[in-house]
Amino acid sequence: MKIAIPVNESDMKSEVCPSFGRAPYFLLYDTSTKESIFIENPAANSPGGAGIQAAQTLIDQGVKVIIAPRYGENAAKVLIDGEVKVYKNLPGSAESNLAAYQDNRLEYLADIHPGFHHHGR
Repeated sequence: MKIAIPVNESDMKSEVCPSFGRAPYFLLYDTSTKESIFIENPAANSPGGAGIQAAQTLIDQGVKVIIAPRYGENAAKVLIDGEVKVYKNLPGSAESNLAAYQDNRLEYLADIHPGFHHHGR
């Protein structure tokens, strides 16, 4: 199973990024191979719809669990359709959050915010 965490830097010690859709990188961790890779988030600099694009990127990578501080309602729809579970991260690094997940110390994330929609004016 693959787990994804939005991170600020491509490093296991990186803090979890507060923004899901605009995170510079995602850590992808495979529980069966214990392999960790980092991918650039193609939606990080998107003018709009970053959460949707980021969610679809992770689904395309085969991710089934995401650990994040929050995510928007548009990303939520994509993730629910993709049968991806989202858990609330704890303060700290990507590495410590993976350990917390594996120890069943993370709670299911119900904090879906309305999203930040850009209206051209």
